[in-house]
Amino acid sequence: MKCPFCAHADTQVVETRMSEEGDFVRRRRQCGACDKRFTTYERPDVSFPAIVKKDGRRIEYERDKLRASMNLALRKRPVSTEQTDAAIERIEEKLLSLGQREVPSTRIGELVMRELKKLDKVAYVRFASVYRSFEDIDDFKNLVDEVRR
Repeated sequence: MKCPFCAHADTQVVETRMSEEGDFVRRRRQCGACDKRFTTYERPDVSFPAIVKKDGRRIEYERDKLRASMNLALRKRPVSTEQTDAAIERIEEKLLSLGQREVPSTRIGELVMRELKKLDKVAYVRFASVYRSFEDIDDFKNLVDEVRR
């Protein structure tokens, strides 16, 4: 692993930790040239299904895109990064377990809504109001009434 500070190729692992769920390994490394430390994460390299957008385009799955949309809904809400990461992991596990080569973007939207509903009701309403493209206030009111039940 090359050092991100000086690009020296000789780095040494000084600490290794498994995540609580066991789905990735965190390694602290130290550069042999500049002695600076940095962290790397190892995950299994899996092939996610292609995402089929509403207009028929096919794009690659991007974890960062999923995280950004969830973080937008969760903005200024009392939900930890660990909780968000766990929700993303559950969504990814579900995508992989489907065993399909292509998944409609609407399916991912439904998975996100399910996870947000568990994490934070306000974030769920935020996401759903954009995702479902509400036309009027009655649609919004119906969603809020659904959450209250």
